[in-house]
Amino acid sequence: LWINTTLRIIWLPSLRVGSIPAARTISKMFNMRTSIFAAALLQVGCFSASIPHFSPIENDLPNREPKLHHLVFCWLKDSGNSEHRSRIIQVCQEFDKIPVVLGLEAGEVVSSDRSIVEDGYDVGMLIIVKDEEDLQRYLDHPIHRKAKTEVLLPLVEKIVVYDFKSP
Repeated sequence: LWINTTLRIIWLPSLRVGSIPAARTISKMFNMRTSIFAAALLQVGCFSASIPHFSPIENDLPNREPKLHHLVFCWLKDSGNSEHRSRIIQVCQEFDKIPVVLGLEAGEVVSSDRSIVEDGYDVGMLIIVKDEEDLQRYLDHPIHRKAKTEVLLPLVEKIVVYDFKSP
């Protein structure tokens, strides 16, 4: 549409509209501009496909490394206390310093009206490690032990943990 509009604005006033030579000239110019535009798109497409992390499909390839996902859900002694929730989330960010941790997320519960959704907890955490051995290294690490002793145990009434492997 932009090319077509540009052709009309730039080229049509200089040609006699309705004449055969004008139609041929416009057709040639349009085809040349379309070819240049298509070549540019192709080049940009090839370039962007070679940049890592641009393609969401790349992350879904079946030959990726298996990982263990450690999900932790916490119910606070003082349920709903935003200061306590923030403190737990803050201390979880320290887990990123543990060498075996490949990824982590922590956040507050999202309330839901759907009966299938468990939204009675206060804070959820996801810690990703390579395997069971790395999970044990994470659990035994001084940063984790300190967070558990100084923050989690004093503030949390109940903890539920789910561990699973991804292929």
